[in-house]
Amino acid sequence: MPTFQSLLGLLALLLSLASAYSTLSDDTLKGLPSPGDDFNVHHGALLSPILRTRVSGTPGSTAVLNHFVDFFRTHLPKWTLEFQNSSSTTPTSNGKEIPFVNLIATRDPPGTQVGEVGRLALVAHYDSKITPAGFIGATDSAAPCAMLMHTARSIDEVLTKKWEAMAADGTEELEEQKGVQIIFLDGEEAFLSWTDTDSLYGARALAESWEHTVHPAMSTYRTPLASISLFLLLDLLGSANPTVPSYFKTTHWAYKNMAALETRLRNLEQFKSSPNHPTKLKERENELRKEPVFLVEADKSDDRFRGWMVQDDHIPFMARGVEVLHIIPTPFPRVWHEMDDDGDHLDLDTVEDWAKLVTAFAGEWMELEGFFDAAKRRKPTSRTEL
Repeated sequence: MPTFQSLLGLLALLLSLASAYSTLSDDTLKGLPSPGDDFNVHHGALLSPILRTRVSGTPGSTAVLNHFVDFFRTHLPKWTLEFQNSSSTTPTSNGKEIPFVNLIATRDPPGTQVGEVGRLALVAHYDSKITPAGFIGATDSAAPCAMLMHTARSIDEVLTKKWEAMAADGTEELEEQKGVQIIFLDGEEAFLSWTDTDSLYGARALAESWEHTVHPAMSTYRTPLASISLFLLLDLLGSANPTVPSYFKTTHWAYKNMAALETRLRNLEQFKSSPNHPTKLKERENELRKEPVFLVEADKSDDRFRGWMVQDDHIPFMARGVEVLHIIPTPFPRVWHEMDDDGDHLDLDTVEDWAKLVTAFAGEWMELEGFFDAAKRRKPTSRTEL
């Protein structure tokens, strides 16, 4: 027969699960870390090393992958790094196998067992399109990769502080075990033309691998794929004035939470791209303009979901039952697959706003309210440290 103490423990666990997404306070939102100069397109420590050609299987791809690895090993050593390798011929490789390397950085609560942690997966692809020659792909998807690096750095100390506090007061076993993964996918771009087999090389390989990697018997999550609570995919971000629809009914609740954060950040004057940001109002003598939004379908009703979507890295995961929140603008940026999708055509205020929004969403997902003061206003990372 269960004891009174065990029933109390069960009740506490159920209450924890019921409130597994908690909002951040206004003070926390106003104090979220800024990337500072790290998003500078010419010498910024996070973004500039990604702004180069990085076609899968080329030295440029390896250089960017090494940039990610050096960043985590140098600055975020508590994250576990995993490489998932595959190879495939492509329509342009003349029978040669092209290597594809996915990088997965994971931060789980200390002491947790394999198969017992549900994770927020923050995802972007890091390869660039093979044509036109010299294509950079700043929105597609160098800037999203830098956003994820900033998010990981912004929440790293905060996660440590939360988990240490839980261990100190003995509540770590009463909460749902939640972790975070940053997934950099290789081979999203088609080599010749987009087909089911000439695209998503890394995503298809990783989804298949994780589907067939089985955790120990009786695990809460049977496979690494089942461990993904939400697959949040960023793509084509960094141009001014994006409009991002809500694509999937089953994750519209998550979209609405992110949209609510966007509205709050705008109202708190934290969005630099806003026409009503204090720096721009001063130039216009405080003349207010209509406030735009990135996430334009927060009020979308259930009967307006028509089942259409944009082909992207989420497809192999969604086909296997993973819940997906796809953050990609419709219409695509004007620079999509054009040579001027480069660093000089990024709107850096918009890039920083997306980074702040994704960080805030991760902070709410991981229930980090009250712990963010450890990460406020941190200094930019020097490129020489990488």
